[in-house]
Amino acid sequence: MERHPTGGYRDRGLLRGSWLWNGEVLSNDAPGWHEGTLGENLERAGVSRRDFMVFCTRMAAIFAVGSPVIGLPSQAAAAAPSAQEIADRLLPIRKPNVVWLQLQECTGCLESTLRSGGTTVEDIILNLLSVNYIELLMAAAGGAANAALEETNKKPHVLVVNGSVPLNAGGAYTVIAGKSAQQILEESAENATSILAVGACAVWGSVQASKPNPTGAVGVDAIITDKPVLNVAGCPPIGEVITAAVTYLLTFGEAPEVDEQGRPLFAYGERIHDACPRRAHYDAGEFVESFDDAGAREGWCLYEVGCKGPATFSPCPIIQWNLGTSFPIGSGHPCIGCTEKDFFDRFTPFYEIQPDIHVPGIGVETTANKVGAVLLGATAVGVGVHAAATAGSRLVRNRKARAEEPLQVFGDAEWVWLPTPTMPPRAPDDESET
Repeated sequence: MERHPTGGYRDRGLLRGSWLWNGEVLSNDAPGWHEGTLGENLERAGVSRRDFMVFCTRMAAIFAVGSPVIGLPSQAAAAAPSAQEIADRLLPIRKPNVVWLQLQECTGCLESTLRSGGTTVEDIILNLLSVNYIELLMAAAGGAANAALEETNKKPHVLVVNGSVPLNAGGAYTVIAGKSAQQILEESAENATSILAVGACAVWGSVQASKPNPTGAVGVDAIITDKPVLNVAGCPPIGEVITAAVTYLLTFGEAPEVDEQGRPLFAYGERIHDACPRRAHYDAGEFVESFDDAGAREGWCLYEVGCKGPATFSPCPIIQWNLGTSFPIGSGHPCIGCTEKDFFDRFTPFYEIQPDIHVPGIGVETTANKVGAVLLGATAVGVGVHAAATAGSRLVRNRKARAEEPLQVFGDAEWVWLPTPTMPPRAPDDESET
C-alpha cells in the first residue's frame, strides 16, 4: 500500500490506480494517477522508450495484417500506421476511463488478455488505461465496487464487455448487485465513447446461445443498437488482438474498418486457410484421416478430421498464441471456427468433415469439399512457394484412389479462371490460355 499525501492509500496490487479512503475505492482520477499525458505516466512508471516502441511495433505489425484480396493488400493494410506513428499518437493522450464488464461468461477472454505474452496486463490496463471497474482484477468488492462502476458510468469512458446478455426469465440468469446483465450493459453504454464486445459470448452469445438457448443469450450489439460496437471475435480471442483493438481506439479515436460482422479487418480480414502452414498439403491432396496416423505425424492437412479453417476468418496462423509459439492447427488440432457467428451450431460435430460449408467472399473453392487452389497473386502473407506449383489449378481427386494415383498438379485438374488487375477475363471459347 502507498500512502497518499491527503491521507488515503493506494493499492499496490493488481489495480494499482485505485485509491482507498476509509475502506472505499475512489476513482482513478485521484491526485497522482490520472494527471498528465500517457507519455508522462509511462515515464513515471519506469517504462522505457525502448519497451514502449517494442509495444508499438507489435501493434503496427498486427494492424498491417489486413485483408489480402486478389493478391493486393486491403485498404486496411495499406493504411496501417507505423510504430512511430502509433507512438506519436499515443504519448500525448490522457488516460481514458474504462469500464470492463463481465456478464454471462467464463472469464476466458480476460484470462487471454492477462496472458497476451510480452505485453502484460499491467502494461496495457494499468499504464495505458484507467480501468475503474473490472471485476476479475479489482481489489474492491461489494458496495465499493458498485460505487466505482456507477461513478465511472457518469463520465465518458471506453466500455469493454465480456459475456453474453441473457434475456429469458427477466434476465434472472445473470444478476449483479440486483441488476440484470441487460440493465448493467445499458447503463454502462449510455456515456461510453467506444464499445468493444470481446469474445464469442459478447459478440453473438457463443455456446450458451446455441440451440436451444435456454437463457435467451444474445450479443452486445443486439442490445446496444444506437452506437457502433466493435466485435473482437473468438473463444477466446488472441490476447494481442484484444490489446490491438483497444490500442487502435486510443491511437485514432475511432473504430477501425470492419467486416460485415463488425470485426476489425486488420485481424479478421483473412481466412485461416489462406495463411495456414499446412496449406501446401491441402493443395497436394495430403490429408490426415485419423489423429496420430502417418499423415498427422507428417503435418498434413486436417480438413478431413473436421478443420474449419477454409470457412474461418482469424489471424491465428499469423499472430498465434503465447508470443507466437503456436495455434491449434500448428499443434495438430483442427480449427473449430470459433471466430465465426453461430459456430457451435454450424460447425458441429467438430471432428467430422462438413462438405457443405460455404466459403464467403473471394476464396479458393466454392465449397470446402472441392480441393484445390487458384493463383490469386502474391498476398501480404502468402501461402509460400507451393502456390507457384499449384497456380491456376484445382485438383479434384477421388479419395479412394488417392493412394494409387500420382499427384497431378497440372494434369487432370479442373481449371478455374479468376481475372486479376493485370489479367483480363478470358473469353468463353479460349482454350489456349493456361
